[in-house]
Amino acid sequence: MFLARLLRRRRRPDLHFTLFTRQVCHLCDDAEAVLRQAQQRYGFDLETKDVDTKPEWVEQYGDCVPVVLVNGKVRFRGKVNGVLLQKIVDADG
Repeated sequence: MFLARLLRRRRRPDLHFTLFTRQVCHLCDDAEAVLRQAQQRYGFDLETKDVDTKPEWVEQYGDCVPVVLVNGKVRFRGKVNGVLLQKIVDADG
């Protein structure tokens, strides 16, 4: 029964998530944990980037981290909303 449900899960290799983080950011850690769990389930690509490694990212995102882009579009700021995340992975590509 569990295996059948696992096999029915829709894989989403067409989705690319980019998580902009900062060192010592508990919200960033929480967002990454949620995204990693979803990544295991749906198989999308997840990349993490430290905002402080590039001045243009510091200017663009400031202290508003975590920021999550999905296929280049900002979808989350500050917290990953589980309901919206589910809608994104369930949507037709």
